[in-house]
Amino acid sequence: MHPFHALCDQTLADIRVQGHYRTFTPLGRNAERYPIYEWEHAGQKREVVVWSANDYLGMGAAPVTVAAAVAAARSFGVGAGGTRNIAGTSPLHDALEAELADLHGKEAALLFTSGYVSNDAALTTILGSLPGWEVFSDAKNHASMIAGMRHSPAKRHIFRHNDLDHLEALLRAAPAASPKLIAFESVYSMDADIAPIGAIAALARRYGALTYLDEVHAVGLYGPQGGGVAERDGVAAEIDIIEGTLAKGFGTHGGYITGRAEVIDFIRSTASGFIFTTSLPPVIAAAALAAIRHVRAHPELRARLFERAETLKRRLDEACIPRLPSVSHIVPVQIGEAARCKVVSKRLLEEFGIYATPINYPTVPRGTERLRLTPGPFHTDAMMDRLVAALGQVLGVAASRAA
Repeated sequence: MHPFHALCDQTLADIRVQGHYRTFTPLGRNAERYPIYEWEHAGQKREVVVWSANDYLGMGAAPVTVAAAVAAARSFGVGAGGTRNIAGTSPLHDALEAELADLHGKEAALLFTSGYVSNDAALTTILGSLPGWEVFSDAKNHASMIAGMRHSPAKRHIFRHNDLDHLEALLRAAPAASPKLIAFESVYSMDADIAPIGAIAALARRYGALTYLDEVHAVGLYGPQGGGVAERDGVAAEIDIIEGTLAKGFGTHGGYITGRAEVIDFIRSTASGFIFTTSLPPVIAAAALAAIRHVRAHPELRARLFERAETLKRRLDEACIPRLPSVSHIVPVQIGEAARCKVVSKRLLEEFGIYATPINYPTVPRGTERLRLTPGPFHTDAMMDRLVAALGQVLGVAASRAA
């Protein structure tokens, strides 16, 4: 056996023993009845309610989004035909970038094939542009941001999560003449907390640093028009680069960055993650454009999302079901052990027709395993009743209270 094959076998065996081996669950979304999906298991099909999707507003199944995609497919076909430089740019790409720039109050935007690629490509390119870059990264930043920093020659400093004093100490200790960038997120999706964006921007100004803000779990959801937490807090103008996704609040696919025109043009002209990748299909660009315009014009969607999230938090607390603190729309239910987390998720699916993804290492540290619940506008009170009752039964909450 080749040593690499042996390594694969051993690594997979270790992952299974540790309880965090991941398997796919075959789920087919019912576009007309979201968040109801169809689960195929043991040769049978069964309806399940999904509680852990990132399509937070259901825009991936919304009639306006589907209609835009169908119309674009008929006009432009289903593929882009190549990179933006090789196959040309569809009018839909231009319109989508203009819409995104306007959403965030920036001069320009640039599309990428995913949020991961946008972070990796943009950060790698920026941090490789000048000698001596120093980058300051929140300890809980997403893997895509970490990849972008590691793929650059920049010196990386990791500050404790949302700890302004630690960040300032690191900034103060760095060479004053070095170019600096602070990279952080707005909503941290596994912990359900939110960064102090305005305070970080103030530190950046004090120490001459640029700011790079990942808003992927906030765009579409926060702010008067869905521009994210920076829009909600009135500080978007203080952030140099805002990165986001089309795959969560807007329900489609792709990533993007927004910022000053010369910065976006520089990345467009030099980032290999953009230049050498086939562009988003026009059908996706059309769907995303329709979704953004719809979400901007319908704040009631956001209001309903947060009402559902707060209701679920209250219901879980009333039922004595342990959850992590949350100031966002994400509701993590604490489990605390990888194997048990998988068992709980499996029982919810098989016994109650409820799908809640187990979040295990390496996504979260060992011992902090959890179910990550994402209630949305279309989760009904009846669905919530079943979820809370099922969690109480599976986690043994009723028995522990009686004891």
